[in-house]
Amino acid sequence: MSVLRVGNASGFYGDRFDAMREMLTDGPLDVLTGDYLAELTMLILGRDRLKNPDAGYARTFLRQLEECLGLAHEREVKIVTNAGGLNPAGLADAVRALAERLGIPVRVAHVEGDDRTAAHPGTLAAHAYLGGFGIAACLRAGADVVVTGRVTDAALVTGPAAAHFGWGPTEYDRLAGAVVAGHLLECGAQATGGNYAFFQDGDVRRPGFPLAELRADGTSVVSKHDGTGGFVDVGTVTAQLLYETGGARYAGPDVTARLDTVRLSQDGPDRVRVEGVRGEAPPPTLKVGLNRLGGFRNEVAFVLTGLDVEAKADLVRTQMEPALGRITDVRWDLARTDRPDAPTEETASALLRLVVRDTDQQAVGRALSGAAIELALAGYPGFHVLAPPGKGAPYGVFEDVYVPHGAVDHVAVLHDGRRVSVSPPPDQDTAVPAPVPEPPLPQPLPPGPVRRAPLGLVAGARSGDKGGDANVGVWARTDDAWRWLAHALTADRFRELIPEARDLPVTRHQLPNLRALNFVVEGILGEGVAAQARFDPQAKALGEWLRARHLDIPEALL
Repeated sequence: MSVLRVGNASGFYGDRFDAMREMLTDGPLDVLTGDYLAELTMLILGRDRLKNPDAGYARTFLRQLEECLGLAHEREVKIVTNAGGLNPAGLADAVRALAERLGIPVRVAHVEGDDRTAAHPGTLAAHAYLGGFGIAACLRAGADVVVTGRVTDAALVTGPAAAHFGWGPTEYDRLAGAVVAGHLLECGAQATGGNYAFFQDGDVRRPGFPLAELRADGTSVVSKHDGTGGFVDVGTVTAQLLYETGGARYAGPDVTARLDTVRLSQDGPDRVRVEGVRGEAPPPTLKVGLNRLGGFRNEVAFVLTGLDVEAKADLVRTQMEPALGRITDVRWDLARTDRPDAPTEETASALLRLVVRDTDQQAVGRALSGAAIELALAGYPGFHVLAPPGKGAPYGVFEDVYVPHGAVDHVAVLHDGRRVSVSPPPDQDTAVPAPVPEPPLPQPLPPGPVRRAPLGLVAGARSGDKGGDANVGVWARTDDAWRWLAHALTADRFRELIPEARDLPVTRHQLPNLRALNFVVEGILGEGVAAQARFDPQAKALGEWLRARHLDIPEALL
């Protein structure tokens, strides 16, 4: 059975610059992908395009390619990336110009049709999440480099797999297997020990980037090049599989993958086999991410040292009230990082964080900074701030809407200039994803002594953001720990452990094959990461906070 080796060299715009060279030189590959886009990235690229209509793509990719295009050509490695951002045609032209300057004969194609900005007045960028069949059309026609705009992260893998194996749009199980492989690769080193709850299980000082060996039946093995850092085991793969997902049905434009069917097994050192994935018809609509400027934002962090921290915080709030009265959104947060009888000034200090947002830049800029700095000699004892407030920076707001597949003109622009339309799935080949009935709980552990201890001693977690919502995937490392976790960590218990979620909708999903629970917390991130309404605006550490919370755990598990 032929194998398609697909690697990843970028999980976000700003990832390790040398990863592309490393992936091309450290071992064999057929396709090298790079994911440069996130909700926040689209806003950043939108602001770039306001300054320069020819901008709007990830310039880092072009600089990486200047070093690596010759390597990819010599090794016959195809490159597929969404670095085109808001301007895939512009990036494709830039790649052609680069190749001509370097004297490297490469065929460059791109995918377009995702841009819906004109249909949503008032947005800075509105883009549909396309699937992988435009990429597949480019590769089937002989492209060496394929540049896209907003596609799903997994499309960077489903496209090459569909092209290589000749899959059609209704081969759902195979496509779903590629979606899962794509999701495991999309965040780069997160699959090889990066950001991993049990990071001390291996050497993660410089994790290598992941690759997947895909087969025609949709199964895969997730691995990394020999000799590179980090590690790949069932735990690291489980963590990434739970990242930024929700229930058992993981819907995308090509297929709805059933995450509750995924089976993972260790297939040797740094090799995890992924099999059993079932797929269903895709939904009848495409997600469209809308990014708009929400106004202006500023913040001040007051340092409160020593005694009477609460009284000092009250004094600051009172003194700042006249300057804050006409600001739309004012948020105060007191972080009690101070300790009694502290051996250093820093550990004797708490932080009072003031965040303000308004449509009027002047209100959150000079007016705020003036009021804060004027307290320097008239405030609480020991008054100082971490940094003086600036003039107020613009912030963004993200939301999503859905449109029928047919509302988007998905086009593969081949390396010879021909334009190939990618047909949307007919209505009979789509299905609205319905919630999967919750599976039965495992048998509970027998009664026994318990000890108050952190959840993280027996469970891993990884968390992330989707718009204003956050998800926290929690998994057990043993069958007995799963038997306890499935009963102990209910949605109500989650709310108790994470007080921010107490008044928010929290949905719990069981994934027994992974010994995992996935919690979706609606609205905890406000208007999304670009609005920066929360201390941890992307919920990256929400899972680690949960792991640090104490509850009664059976001593047999500790």
